[in-house]
Amino acid sequence: MPDEEVLEEGVLNPVQPEIQDPLLRELMADAPATAPALEIPQEKAQPTTAPLEEVDCVVIGLGAGGAPLLARLAQAGMKVVALEAGPWHNPEKDFATDERAQDFLFWNDERLSAGGDPLAMGKNNSGTGVGGSTLHYTAYTPRPLPDDLHIKRDFDKGADWPLTYDDLAPYYEEVEQFLGVSGPTPYPWGPSRPKGYALAPLPLNSAAQLMVRGAEKIGIRTSPAPNAALSARYYQEGVGWREACTNRGFCQAGCSNGAKASMDVTFIPLAVKYGADIRPNSFVTEIERNAQGLITAVVYTQNGQQHRQPCRNLFLCGGSVETPRLLLMNELALTSGQVGRNLMAHPGVQVWGTFADEVRPNKGIPGGLISQDTHRPQDADFAGGYLLQSIGVMPVTFSGQVARGRKLWGQPLRDYMRNFNHIAGINILGDCMPHASNYLELSDELDARQLPKPRLHFTAQENEHRMNAHAERIMRNIWEAAGATDIWSFGRYAHVIGTARMGLSGDDAVVDRDGRAFDVPNLYISDNSTFPSALSVNPALTIMALSLRTADKFLEREQRRDA
Repeated sequence: MPDEEVLEEGVLNPVQPEIQDPLLRELMADAPATAPALEIPQEKAQPTTAPLEEVDCVVIGLGAGGAPLLARLAQAGMKVVALEAGPWHNPEKDFATDERAQDFLFWNDERLSAGGDPLAMGKNNSGTGVGGSTLHYTAYTPRPLPDDLHIKRDFDKGADWPLTYDDLAPYYEEVEQFLGVSGPTPYPWGPSRPKGYALAPLPLNSAAQLMVRGAEKIGIRTSPAPNAALSARYYQEGVGWREACTNRGFCQAGCSNGAKASMDVTFIPLAVKYGADIRPNSFVTEIERNAQGLITAVVYTQNGQQHRQPCRNLFLCGGSVETPRLLLMNELALTSGQVGRNLMAHPGVQVWGTFADEVRPNKGIPGGLISQDTHRPQDADFAGGYLLQSIGVMPVTFSGQVARGRKLWGQPLRDYMRNFNHIAGINILGDCMPHASNYLELSDELDARQLPKPRLHFTAQENEHRMNAHAERIMRNIWEAAGATDIWSFGRYAHVIGTARMGLSGDDAVVDRDGRAFDVPNLYISDNSTFPSALSVNPALTIMALSLRTADKFLEREQRRDA
């Protein structure tokens, strides 16, 4: 690894031991194990903004669901306040090329997991900070294919969306162009598009190139994947020029130069330009209503002080765990009985292999290659489908997977990890069916704020087991064809989805097709809790598209009301 990474304009991120993770700093300086802990960003007190008088809208959460609509509302002249549980981060200073130093990006409050396949929390499902989980997402942004939205119609399982692909297509295009998504034009799967991706694809890393080799031999098409990371410099309104990806490979540890389209370098600066009031370190605990059931104010704690912000409308964008948790704690929008229900998680089984040549799996964009040939396999014995993607991985994360997946520990684990630079992986992202046994509830156990911890129950059903088995066979065949040895699989589930789903009626859904709560006319929800089905693609792009659509439908309703 070179000592520094360089762009045309100069040094991007010279290695500075004093800003690295404490463990790495000890190793570099031969310091004792008792070295003082490094101060991390969320420990720093940040300025408190005096609450305003009643505002048009309060937005809770500034990830993929909250940031786009915040910008849209601000651009329309709305008086908007955004409350984010985490702090502002400075990417150049805070995001070290060191995965252990970046744990502060994850939602680290304890969440309880139950069921036959308990879900991993923390970095797997959510984030904290202005930008939410997009601060550490891999920026994999494929569109769903049209039939993803009507799985019930096609298989008589799960639930259909109250929207069509054509309803969302203009918003997909807008998000792709605004973020500067890099990808192939034309895209090999799905309907033709009026506009191609904003930028050419990112270069394929070694793992992706190996997957191309193996997939070709067994007749599976592949393509460079759509990634919301820049393959060239790109102008961003509200920010200026964003620099191209340096293939640093630590996307999940925060992008240090703004090449990855996290919300803090895209929609949030745009929102600020148009007057949005961003309040970091603001944890919402209470939502107030009047006698008519309309939301009137939000109560939150910022830097240890409690505040109350009156509002005329509330947009709840806390993700598929914190959104239902807030609704349940405040007994809000519960008439349908669906809040916390229909919890889904993407099947994400991985297959790893060892190669004679050096791979360096932590280099380059983590998800460089995609195949949607398995979207609806002809020999499937399950409903729905999945995509295939090459995966990059950081060493500490991978060693944890090896320990759990292969039951290696101590010297055997160290021996295996010596081959890290020769290992490559593939994984899937597959649809998941809602099931009565999979749900979120409030536990009796309280957190440090004296609030009930959420408990998530998840047990994979027969459909998920069959999908994983089908996918594992194909991925093993790809690696065998590519020349891998010591092939093994690691079972996992990603992306908690569906705990406040949208639908056509308040009888079986929490919000309508525009994200508006059936029970509470001035409450909107915008995150992946509203997904009726999991979709066989990563959720970020669809969350952002829905966010813009929800804002537009709200603004149209406001215009009609004022006319």
